[in-house]
Amino acid sequence: MSNIEIKPDRPNVEALLARYAAQIGQDLPGYRNHVYRCITYAMHFLGGDPAHERLVETAFAYHDIGLWTDHELAYLEPSEAVALADNERFAWGLDAELLRGAIHWHHKISPYRGPHAEVIEACRKADWIDATKGLLRKGMPRANISAVEAAFPNLGFHATLLRLAKDYGGSTLRGGIRVTLGIVKW
Repeated sequence: MSNIEIKPDRPNVEALLARYAAQIGQDLPGYRNHVYRCITYAMHFLGGDPAHERLVETAFAYHDIGLWTDHELAYLEPSEAVALADNERFAWGLDAELLRGAIHWHHKISPYRGPHAEVIEACRKADWIDATKGLLRKGMPRANISAVEAAFPNLGFHATLLRLAKDYGGSTLRGGIRVTLGIVKW
């Protein structure tokens, strides 16, 4: 039995992704579900605290967006730039340092220990769970992962990442190496 809260509709996320729907194109359904899975895991790690929800939703809506906005395999900094610019442009009032950190450190291999560690670490663990399709669970029960994956199917998201690595890198191997060097943090 799963003990994770699954919210099938997040109006804030839908509004954020709608701004970039044309750029993301056919990849939007898979990316959307990846975003929803990551938010669900992160909010679970944060005990469902509503004080963090808007920031977590925004960070995940933007965390990989540089793949489409900048066509860049080293997409962390472009994703951060788009998120920070929109935070300022639309006066969301989100903590810019925390928003940047949640995006910047989401591929960190080891635990994050620094400012805003609770939220950044929840986001980091959430993305690793989803990026590995639950192979790395980061303390998340298998039943929770199964429930989240059933609610938000993959819809080809991981295949999209491989395709973009090939498209932007010249080959899946070269692109995979470029993306790994560009986004993995120690």
